[in-house]
Amino acid sequence: MALRHHRSMPRLRTGIAAATLSLALFLSGCSLADIAATSNSVTAGVTDNVLDESKLHTISVEVDEATLREMIQTYLDQGDKEWIKATVTIDGETFDDVGIKLKGNSSLRNITVDTPAQELPLRIRLDKYVDGQNADGYSDFTVRSNSSETAINEAVALDLLSDAGLASEEAISTRFSVNGSDEKLRLTVQNLDDTWVEQNFPEAGADSVLYKSEADGDWSWRGEDGDYTSSFEVEAGEETYAPLIELLDLVNNGTAAEIAKKLPTLLDVDSFASYLAFEDLIDNFDDIDGPGNNSYLLWDSATKKFTVVAWDHNLAFGSSPGGGGGRADGGRGGGMPAGQRPSGMPEGRGSKTKENPLSTAFLANAEWKTLYQQATTDLQAKLIDNGTLTETVGDWSQLLTTGASDLVATDTLTTEADKIRSYAA
Repeated sequence: MALRHHRSMPRLRTGIAAATLSLALFLSGCSLADIAATSNSVTAGVTDNVLDESKLHTISVEVDEATLREMIQTYLDQGDKEWIKATVTIDGETFDDVGIKLKGNSSLRNITVDTPAQELPLRIRLDKYVDGQNADGYSDFTVRSNSSETAINEAVALDLLSDAGLASEEAISTRFSVNGSDEKLRLTVQNLDDTWVEQNFPEAGADSVLYKSEADGDWSWRGEDGDYTSSFEVEAGEETYAPLIELLDLVNNGTAAEIAKKLPTLLDVDSFASYLAFEDLIDNFDDIDGPGNNSYLLWDSATKKFTVVAWDHNLAFGSSPGGGGGRADGGRGGGMPAGQRPSGMPEGRGSKTKENPLSTAFLANAEWKTLYQQATTDLQAKLIDNGTLTETVGDWSQLLTTGASDLVATDTLTTEADKIRSYAA
């Protein structure tokens, strides 16, 4: 499956590319006007849009207070996340009749009707009630919750995810407010939808399907005619579960020999090995094996294969809702090669409440476990040893220092950034 690495030129560094191009044009005899026009066209594709990560953005929401409280109360009473209408202003551009609703699971455990609205995890859909309404081609966003004050851990994790060659989401630091409240520093992330699929998997078949694994669901086999809608939600593509049912049948019911033979025809095994290695490398407690079942599955109708897509990195780099955390054994099933763990990575994996049938079957196979171990070694060299992690932390730290010093204390930013840097120590 062809994957487009849309962060191949990190946005925090695009100015260097533009300056280099301008110098080349100048030396070739182009006029200053030509240089300016060309430079602007180059940077326009990666900057100057709603998801330009090199800038601190502003999102403000105006919503009826009573309707907002009713939405929260409905969730507390029934567990339903209802859509309501709001007016949303993004970087000065106002959008009417926007859909907003609560987003998340564990992040919603402690909310009440009195929780400050600017602290709520929310999904924002510009096109929920107005067809085609978008900001620079994007219409679906999630204002994320995080156990840290800066959310720098998730921002760094998403950049590294792209650097690893895996499908990632665009993310921006945001000044977020609701109904004229004080601004709160939040990380806003591109939601996974049809637009995201087209960006990241441009060669996927026309009938491809994107599934989201639900936090309160499971990966069990429920029969060929079973109901899987409570465990997996279709986020893009046709409302069909046939490909997913075939995968679940194999990993739950297949013998080791059957899985070894058939799984490579249903799953991009190289990508999955890299996914598992990456999640361990960034010390993410809440991945596909975690309590939140956090993952998406993209089924490509052209190749007939699944790609596991990472989602939810607010607990990356050892963060946890209650503090602490970390991996217990240095890898899945003791899988990380001896001596290959980054010296700064805290020991201890932390207890996981679920075992995912796919990852369990995958790592029970000696060949695929070796593939995972090699991916761990390769990604450590690519993301840790070569300074990429340290540079990425520095970029985000600089952005927040210059643009959000009134929203978060300098000491807090330093402490949270240094915790991530320790993984490369």
